[in-house]
Amino acid sequence: MTGSQQGLDVLALNSGSSSLKFGLYRVGPDSLEILMSGAADAIGDKAGQLNARDGAGRALLQEDEAIADQGQAIARIAKLLAEHDLPLPAAIGHRIVHGGPTLRQHCLIDGSVLEQLEAATAFAPLHMPSVLTVIRFAQAHFPDIPQIACFDTAFHAQLPDVSRVLPLPRELRSDGIQRYGFHGLSCESIVRQTADGPPDRMIIAHLGNGASITAVKGGKSVDTSMGLTPSGGVIMGTRSGDIDPGVLVYLTREKNFDAAKLEDMIDHRSGLLGISGVSGDMRALQAAAPSNADAALAIQMFCYSVRKQVAAMIAALEGVDLIVFTGGVGENDADARAAICDGLGWMGISLDQTCNRSAHEVISSADSRCAVRVLPSQEDEQIAWHTWALCPKTPGGLADDPLR
Repeated sequence: MTGSQQGLDVLALNSGSSSLKFGLYRVGPDSLEILMSGAADAIGDKAGQLNARDGAGRALLQEDEAIADQGQAIARIAKLLAEHDLPLPAAIGHRIVHGGPTLRQHCLIDGSVLEQLEAATAFAPLHMPSVLTVIRFAQAHFPDIPQIACFDTAFHAQLPDVSRVLPLPRELRSDGIQRYGFHGLSCESIVRQTADGPPDRMIIAHLGNGASITAVKGGKSVDTSMGLTPSGGVIMGTRSGDIDPGVLVYLTREKNFDAAKLEDMIDHRSGLLGISGVSGDMRALQAAAPSNADAALAIQMFCYSVRKQVAAMIAALEGVDLIVFTGGVGENDADARAAICDGLGWMGISLDQTCNRSAHEVISSADSRCAVRVLPSQEDEQIAWHTWALCPKTPGGLADDPLR
C-alpha cells in the first residue's frame, strides 16, 4: 500500500541529540492516518529506552536497554515495522532544525542538499550532527526511498526586514547572520489546527526544553524570539536565551573562555539548570521549589521571561486575538500558564482557572480580551504532510508544497 490510491505511507523522523521520535503515517490529499508512533530515548546511554504504540494508542513495544547510536535506533524501527506487519515507508521525512541561509524551504534530500546541511552545522552545532547522522542511517536502512528535509526555519523565511535583520555590521549579512527563527514545524501545525477560522493576530508560545514565542499575522510569521541559533530568546531548560553580549566578551577576556567553553555554558549549563543548580526540567523544579529558593526562582524567571516576550509580540502585532500554548511545558503545566497570563492582566487577558487546570482546549475566561488556547504541537504530522506533498511518488510530486 506504500504508493497506492489509499495513500502514501510516510515515516516521520524527529531527531534530537540523544533521542529520536518517529511516526508512520498514511497520507492522502485530504487525510492523515497514524499507523504507529514512538520514541527512542537516552541514545548512547546504558539506560536507553524504546517505546512504540499503534494508531489506536495501544502499546506495541516497551524496551529498556542500551541503544548505542542513531543507527541502531533506525535499525530497531525497521525491525519493528516488520515484526508488526506494518508497511515499509514510501518516503521518509526529517525534521531539520537549521538549513542555514541557502535552505529555507522543505525539499528532497540529494547530494547537494546534504552538503549544504553539513555547512549549516555551524549555525546549530547542538542539533545538526545528530540530524545528519539520522539521515545517513535512514538512507542506508531504507535505500532508494525518497527522503525529505522539513526545516524549522521555513515558517520564518519571509520575516520582514525589521525583525529579520540583526543590528550588526552590514557586511556580516552576506555570511547569513540574521534572525532565522525555529520551532517552525510546531508553529505550522498550530496554524493548521486553527485553519477553521485563523485569527488575524496570534501568538504561539512553544514551551518545552527549548522555548520560543512567535508572532503570527494572517497565518504568517512576522517576528519570533529565537535568532541566529536556537540558543536565543526566552530562558530554556539548559539554554540561556538572550543575555547581554558583553557577558560573553567579559568571559572571553577575563576568564579565558574559548568558543567551545562558551557554547557549553550557553547551551548545556545555563537556563533553568543554571539558575536552580537542580535541573532543567520544570517538573523536577516544581517538586524542589517548596524547599529550594533557587528552584523557585528559576520557575519565576522562566515565566517572567515568557511573559515579557509575549508582551513584546503583542506590541509587534499591535494587539492580539489569540494566544496558544504548546510544547511539553505549554501543554502540560497549568501553573506556568497561569503565572504567565496573570502578568498579562493589565491588557485584559484572564484565564478560567478550572479550564486551565483540566487542560481544556480553551482556557481563557469569558471576559478575557483575547482567547487563550492549549493545542498540541504536531511536528511529526506536519513532517508527514510535507513529505507527502514533496515526494516524487506523489502524483504531481515535487511541485510547490501546498502547505507552505
